[in-house]
Amino acid sequence: MIILKKELFVQIKTQCIKEFPNEACGILAGRDARIERVYEMTNVDKSPASYFMDAKEQLRVMKEIRNLGLEMLGIYHSHVASAAYPSAHDVEMAFYPDVSYIIISLKNRNNPSAKSFRIIDGEISEEELKIE
Repeated sequence: MIILKKELFVQIKTQCIKEFPNEACGILAGRDARIERVYEMTNVDKSPASYFMDAKEQLRVMKEIRNLGLEMLGIYHSHVASAAYPSAHDVEMAFYPDVSYIIISLKNRNNPSAKSFRIIDGEISEEELKIE
């Protein structure tokens, strides 16, 4: 399970809608499955079908997370026209087996939905995403 405060979820949804028609992406940091910080990242792919985080931004964020005594708990991105489920490309790019992958579906932009997954060795398993 991963726990996300409602205001952080609103921040993520707002970014995803703002980045539309391209996918948005970011890093989630916290402790004990509880997300405390959202890091909005630049999608250098600038694509409605994929995302790739800016390497320099990613390095800066990873250093900040470490310096704050937090850990990377998750990576999120949007799907602009499909359900909140990992694509084959998402699975291929899932380099961190210990983190949650949260996907925000903008299929209904007025009411975006989100789901969280673990992706380990190409195997996808859905986990509970608790928004409180």
